[in-house]
Amino acid sequence: MSVFADACGYGLNDSIDNRTITMKATSPFLLSMLLFFFSSPAQAAEAHQPNIVFILVDDLGWSDLHCYGHRYHHTPHLDRLAAEGLRFTAGYSPAPICSAARASILTGKTVARLGFEFVTKNTPGRQSLDIDVPLLTPELTLNLPTAEVTIAERLAAVGYQTAFFGKWHVSQHYQRRYLAWHPDFGPQQQGFAVAGEDFGDHPYAWNKKHPPSPAPDGVFPRDSMIQRTADFIRRQADATKPYFLMASSFYVHTPVKTRCRWLVEKYERHLPPDAKHRRQRLEYAAFVETLDHHVGTILDAIDQSGQRENTLVFFMSDNGGHPEYCANAPLRGSKWNLYEGGIRIPMIARWPGKIDAGVISDTPVIGYDLSPTFVSLAGGDAKGVDGIDMQRVLREPSWKPNRHLLWHFPYYHPERTFSKAIDKIGVDDFATSKTRPQSALRKGNYKLIHFAEDDRVELYDVAADISEANDLSQSHAAIAAQLRETLQQQLDAMNARRAVARE
Repeated sequence: MSVFADACGYGLNDSIDNRTITMKATSPFLLSMLLFFFSSPAQAAEAHQPNIVFILVDDLGWSDLHCYGHRYHHTPHLDRLAAEGLRFTAGYSPAPICSAARASILTGKTVARLGFEFVTKNTPGRQSLDIDVPLLTPELTLNLPTAEVTIAERLAAVGYQTAFFGKWHVSQHYQRRYLAWHPDFGPQQQGFAVAGEDFGDHPYAWNKKHPPSPAPDGVFPRDSMIQRTADFIRRQADATKPYFLMASSFYVHTPVKTRCRWLVEKYERHLPPDAKHRRQRLEYAAFVETLDHHVGTILDAIDQSGQRENTLVFFMSDNGGHPEYCANAPLRGSKWNLYEGGIRIPMIARWPGKIDAGVISDTPVIGYDLSPTFVSLAGGDAKGVDGIDMQRVLREPSWKPNRHLLWHFPYYHPERTFSKAIDKIGVDDFATSKTRPQSALRKGNYKLIHFAEDDRVELYDVAADISEANDLSQSHAAIAAQLRETLQQQLDAMNARRAVARE
């Protein structure tokens, strides 16, 4: 009876015009419900499966969007997405670096369990730094194994058309071409039936000797990767199958160069002349607004397809902002380390009629939650993952599950210039700092970071101290000890690879 009531859209005690719902045995409506009951679970799920458009962007900082409080970045499309849906203020990436985060998001597993904790390389081996360091880091992981089950594979199994466009970066670069998909480990080997390898108009695609000409005033250059994405969406208007689309943007990853000089000039009028690192900020602001334009193109395509009401749009960044371009303030740190600036990211979900508009959630959620959430929404069951089904948070933004979040980064960074990086990891310093092997765990409002070199921990109340300025590991020693034990137990249970002392 509860399934029947849910299918009708009414609760068990609901009524219409104060009358109890009744139906005759000969009612066509009743016959359709009987067919529903006696159909297979897969058929029943298909009737309610939403389209899922997952927009993953690159290196966008938590505070880079206007809807997240940025003072001068103009991001109208993403602001509208947030106004029409749910904005997470404690959304996290599974890792502070690209490849590891993407592998975790795709599989629903922590990087510690996957053994994919760093960025992919062309050749196997270990890190090579420009100075000697105390610990020996794990061997580099080059490819996401095809034995790992991705979101796309799980959704294809329950009837979804699957498509991928953009940045893959969980396999070694084919024929040493940067970011080129490896034919044995690309999207089509991981469950995506449709896949398009395309840099679009990102500077990755530019000819260094002959860069493209500036765009006319007020015009964003056409981006072929985004157009492919939009074309795919529009083609699904009359499709009989639901679809899962992953649009993996190259923006706002370096090199931060823009053909939209008119945008740079626009931000010159907004940014104070004495602002530090003014040139980087201007170029980066233009980059962020270009990304926003591309997201708007995707959202328009959803509207044009007539599938807006039946489409979940989920937007997030793969890690925190690059320290030479993104301030990341008020968060401490940046891409590459486990302070909040490296892992807390913008995250927005919209599903008209299913997710309330204009709501905010401070519930901590993480990228490896996406696989169980998307698959559950589609009527499937994502087993063997570390994430949880977030559907209740989408319905009840204040709900907080009793769980912890885990990060593991057993490497050093930056590799080639480690000796030149600054020692202190601060707030809004616009400098690349030394990141050393570290792991972290958040439980409730407390976050513990363990530093492997000196077996030291720091503890922060990230709800009250978002900038991680006040280390509580001494004043809250019992909490620090408990979280440290939990962290180590979890890493052991996941057979996590660690950085170890050199012999």
